[in-house]
Amino acid sequence: MKYFFLSYLLVAITVVAFAGFRGHKFENTPFELLPDMDDQAKVKYQVSSNLFADGHAMRKPVAGTMPMGFNVPSQPASEGYTPQDIEFTHGTGYYYTGKMGDFYGDGLPPEVELTPALLERGRERYNINCAICHGESGNGQGIFVKYSTVVPANLTDMGLADPAAPTFRPDGKLYDVITHGWNQMGAYGANITVRDRWAIVAYLRTLEYAAKNPAK
Repeated sequence: MKYFFLSYLLVAITVVAFAGFRGHKFENTPFELLPDMDDQAKVKYQVSSNLFADGHAMRKPVAGTMPMGFNVPSQPASEGYTPQDIEFTHGTGYYYTGKMGDFYGDGLPPEVELTPALLERGRERYNINCAICHGESGNGQGIFVKYSTVVPANLTDMGLADPAAPTFRPDGKLYDVITHGWNQMGAYGANITVRDRWAIVAYLRTLEYAAKNPAK
């Protein structure tokens, strides 16, 4: 017991010695137990530097190049208008919520036309945001499964498109899941635009059809 209290006292003294005097002034540079990123090998703008012959830390752009962020937009900005293809959720209709009244609707909203371009956009957005968990074919066997005990949903389950099945999910519900998440799946409403969410929904239906009709 005596050695226990002695060890405890030594640990307490060590902790106080290293952390108890943080913020106190010393004549010599104190030892930083957790330096984090306080000291970095970098130079700041508008300061001097002995590294370069002119004594300036800032460097002029290489001739013929343009620094990132210096390019002027090709089209003038217009106030009070947001192009539809970059809109995020800010409405109450079916297009923005996936609901018709108190129920989830089925089918694409009038604002979205089913075209090959829409499906291609949905495929692209799906592969970027969804395939890591649900797999490129939608079977729920993405690379995420190899490193987790969580089993993502199989989006090619025929019940998702069958109104008579207990697992049926109308298009509006799929849109809502993308927007707000479901169970352990996070929300993507802040990452995927409204139109792209509907494009993904359309592409999911294509994956279901492909799984049901592999010969086609």
